[in-house]
Formats: sequence, C-alpha cells, structure tokens
Amino acid sequence: MSTTSAAVPAPSSTGTHFPDLTPDTAPPAARRQLEQVTRHLGYLPSAAARLAHSPQLLDGFLKLTALFDTTELDPTVRETVILTIATRNGCHLCVAMHTAALTRLDAAPELITALRTQQPLPDARLEAVRRFVHSVLDHTGAVPEPDLAAFLAHGFTPRNALEIVLGIGAYTLSTFANRLTDAPVDPQLAPYA
Repeated sequence: MSTTSAAVPAPSSTGTHFPDLTPDTAPPAARRQLEQVTRHLGYLPSAAARLAHSPQLLDGFLKLTALFDTTELDPTVRETVILTIATRNGCHLCVAMHTAALTRLDAAPELITALRTQQPLPDARLEAVRRFVHSVLDHTGAVPEPDLAAFLAHGFTPRNALEIVLGIGAYTLSTFANRLTDAPVDPQLAPYA
C-alpha cells in the first residue's frame, strides 16, 4: 500500500456543470425563449443560455420579469429594486446588467454608485424603495409598520409594496440561478461591471 496520496484536484466552478446552450442545443421547451431573448437584446446573454438548462426556470423568470415591467412602478424605481437585490445577493452579472439599464435611463451617476456600493441613495424617494426592499428581505415579508409607513410616505401605495415583492421574487430567482450557474459578464456588459 502506497503512503503517497494522489493530488486532490482544486474545486471547479459550478459553471462547468452549466455550459452555455443555444437555440439549437437547448431543450426544445427553452428554444423559443432563447430566440426571443436574442431578438430582444441583439445577443444571447450567457445567463439566459445557462438558465435554459431548466426551461421552466427560464420561462418563469421571463414571465415574472415581464409582469414586473407592467407594474405601476416607473423604470427607475424598478431598476432600484433590481440593483438592490443584485448587490445584496452578490450577483456580479446582474449588477453589470442593471447598471447598464440605469445608464440607459440617464440615471444620475451618484445614484448608480450608491446602489452598487449599497449606500444610502441621494434621492429620498428611491432611498425609501431601497430601504423597503431590505426590510421585506430582512423580515421575510413581515415588514414592521414603521418601515411600511416610511415607504408609503413617499407617495407609494400598498399596491406598489406588493409590486416590489414581485420584483424581489423575480430577481431573487435570477440572482440565485446566475450565481449557481456561475454566469459570466458578457462582453457587451463589461463596461458596466
């Protein structure tokens, strides 16, 4: 019996289990969604190419985000919710993607920096959104009355509070899945990483 042990391989990234799929290599149930994402963005993000390993997850995420986009929340508020989730959950890909989205919305650089560094926001209304997202997560939905009142005091409604919960659900799903699949930042998003 040998007293030397074989070298233990270094742990590999979980991404090796989730290679990028294409509309040609994805499960049939995910092909249409991948084609739609490609048409919409002009390229196929690695995140979507990896989420396609589970057609149901990809379909669910796309449906949830489409629903979130139809809420009464304006685009900057929605992106504030998303970037708050992305930074809290440490999804580097999502941070880059939604930094790009806020940049396209002409959001103030100070707002983007504060969101990316998890600091109080310079806009009181958007800071109320950021704090509310954290309260929902910190209290697993059982938001203390003073936190809800502070959110509502900035012109938001109970409906908006529930719409934010929808956004939290959609983007918790994506941040967790993107981290599990170790989805990289696509070259198109590199300037925003």
